Parts: sequence; structure tokens; C-alpha cells
Amino acid sequence: MTVAELSYDLVWAAATVLAIALVAFAWDLASLSSSRQAVKDAEAARAESEELASSGESEGLAASAASAEDGSSVGGSSVGGSSSGGSSSGGVAVAERAPAEGRRRSKAAGIGVSTTFLATVLLLAAIVTRGIAAGRTPWANMYEFSMVGAFVALAVFLGVNARRDVRYLGAFVTGLATLFLVLAQNAFFVPANGVQPALQSYWLVIHVGVAITATGVFTVAFVTSVLQLLRDSRDNGSALLNRKAFGWLDVTPAPTQLEALSFRMNAVGFVLWTFTVIGGAIWAEHAWARYWGWDPKETWSFIVWVVYAAYLHARTTRGWSGRRAAYFVLVGYACVLFNFTGVNLLFDGKHSYSGL
Repeated sequence: MTVAELSYDLVWAAATVLAIALVAFAWDLASLSSSRQAVKDAEAARAESEELASSGESEGLAASAASAEDGSSVGGSSVGGSSSGGSSSGGVAVAERAPAEGRRRSKAAGIGVSTTFLATVLLLAAIVTRGIAAGRTPWANMYEFSMVGAFVALAVFLGVNARRDVRYLGAFVTGLATLFLVLAQNAFFVPANGVQPALQSYWLVIHVGVAITATGVFTVAFVTSVLQLLRDSRDNGSALLNRKAFGWLDVTPAPTQLEALSFRMNAVGFVLWTFTVIGGAIWAEHAWARYWGWDPKETWSFIVWVVYAAYLHARTTRGWSGRRAAYFVLVGYACVLFNFTGVNLLFDGKHSYSGL
């Protein structure tokens, strides 16, 4: 087995482990949703038992008063107590199921995080071996960009999760990363070779490396905004999203919290993308003796920058928030994806480095 073949197999291994992580995170959300529903059922049963107990006591007092008048024995109280006891035991039984669901949830979440970490390590090994096989920095074409972009998205997710619990994003991030890797293996794969002279520069490491990092950050922010829209639609009575199958949305943070998280990540991504555009202009001057030529890649990189700049400006100074801000993020990420795929596959230019 050659080093290039090892890299290829490691990518498939990472995709397989990510699929396991996806299932674990999905189970985590389902279990947490079930646990929360069990707690709600327990609270409802407890309230019902207290109401029945109160009703039974009232009936008992009434029966006692009646028996004092006609000399009959008191029976109403015992009947009321029996009903209350049965309902109370049902509430306790439901409540006892909630901790078990919580334990299963914690186990599934742990498996999801652990397998995501393993997949990230495998993907890093695939990237390193790809670089060794090619004898250069391994992000010079669409195949390598997809690999490294998926790696950065996973690393960002794990890094954020280390600071705050964002496991609710796990199923979405791992699912998207798996899709990227499968697409890379089946549609974008090219043999590990050298690059043309224009790319033989330290700017390949800096410019493209920062662009990939920004794309990874934008990816996680995009996922967060999608989840924000789903949760907001459910909270506002969407007929589709209020079905039982979408009950897991109730265990995610409020839309305002998701929006705030997305905003912070997009702000970081925007700074990185700004450096990407500036670094690209400097490299263009070194390679082609001009800073800017409105090449398709340059144009769409600038469009991406404008969209995210408008989003940040609208949210911070114009008060754009909620769904409008989330839609802005979706448009921005769509531009990022088109800049990566459409520009490389549909247009000819100095940045035609897809390798396909």
C-alpha cells in the first residue's frame, strides 16, 4: 500500500466513524427529548394526584359531616384516598423513567463526541499522508480543500463544545462533514501530484489555509442558523415542525441563544475571510504582477465578503435579528459553497485549480 492509498483509505475510515457519530448524536437528541417528555408527564401526573387528593379530602370531610348527622359510617374518605394513591404511584413510575433516559442520553452523547474526535484524528492523518504523497501542502485542489474543510469544521465543533455544551449541533456538523467527505471521494478525487509553478509559494499555505479555516467556521455557523430557524418555526406553531417527530427541537437552546452563537462564529469567519481576500491580492501581485483582476474566484470571494459584511453591519447597527439575520447567514454560506464548487467547475480563470 502506498502513502497515497493509505490517505484515501483513511478518509473512508473517517467518514465511516463520522456516520457512527451522526447516529449517536441523533440518539442523544431523541433520548433527551424523551427524557424531557417523561419529566413533563411526571409533573402532570403529580399535579393530577394532588388534585385528586385534595378532592378526596373534601369528599371525606363532607362524608364525615353527613355521618355525624345520620350516624352512618364514613366511607368517602377511603375511596378518595384510594384514587389519589393510584394516580400518585403512576406519577412516580413516570418520574423514575426520566433518570434512566438521561443516563442513556449521556452515554449516547459521550459516544458521539468520542467518535467525532476519532474521526477528526483519522482525517488529520489522511491530510498529513496526502501531503507526504504529494510532496506539498495538501490543499491545492477541490478534493483536498473538501478534506481539510471538513476537518476544520469538526475541529471548530469540538473546540466550541469544550467550552460550552453544543452537542445539539453534533448530528448536523457530523452529517455535513460526512457528506463533504463522500462527495470528495466520489466526485472530486484526483491523484496526489505536484502543482503548477504559480502555486509553488508559501502563500499557498497562508492564503488557502486561512480560506479553509474561514470556510470551516462558516459551516458550523450555518448549521447553527439552520437550527435557529427550525426552533423558531416550532416555537411559532409551524404545523410541520410541531409534529412529534420534531420534539427534539424542544431540547435545543432558544432561537436567540442560537443566533448569538452563530453571530460570534460568523464574526470570526469574517475576519479570517478578510485576511483571505487581502492575502490573495498580495499573492496575485507576486504571481501575476497585479493585485486584482476580477477573475471569477476573486469576484466571488469579494461577494462572499460583502454578504457577510452586510450581515454583520445589519445586525450590529440596524437591529436585524431573528429570522432575517439567519436568512442572511444562509445566503452567505450559499455564496461560499458556490465560490468553492460553481466557480471552480463552471468558469475558466487563473484560479482553475480544481484538478478535475
